[in-house]
Amino acid sequence: MVRFKNRYVLCEVVSEDPRCRQCIEDRALGLAVRDAIARVHGDYGLACCSISFTVKYLNAYTGTVLLRCRKDSYRLLCSALPFVRYLESRAQRYPCFLNTLHVGGTIRTCQKFLIQYNRTQLLRLLQNCTNEEERQCIQKSLLSCSLTEEQSQSGDEEEDDGTE
Repeated sequence: MVRFKNRYVLCEVVSEDPRCRQCIEDRALGLAVRDAIARVHGDYGLACCSISFTVKYLNAYTGTVLLRCRKDSYRLLCSALPFVRYLESRAQRYPCFLNTLHVGGTIRTCQKFLIQYNRTQLLRLLQNCTNEEERQCIQKSLLSCSLTEEQSQSGDEEEDDGTE
């Protein structure tokens, strides 16, 4: 049995319209990328890329997207990503573009890169604060985010479900 090797392309959806991120769906994103591949590379490129092309992860809040394709055709995919100019969702078009952040061999390497990337972005955000009030507000919001709060809330919900 032969294992098929894949490449994972980590992208960021950049849009000026805040409604765009709320309406992102993996199906619409996949269709937009396939359409861009067909426009740039024709039927040959579309056939090569669509063999194992999938949207593995999509976070609509942060605009982070993880695309999977075959190892042989990841360059075709990466070269077509700048030609995605809009996303169509619920019969509306939202202008945006995809910024390629990282290309990796596993999902885990892409996750590690994304953690490091987010850390550097937060440091830049703190450095660009104009006054101490903004800095304290950002630090407070960062410290208020924790996984233990979510786990305790989900534990309470499970206990409520069991008593009914």
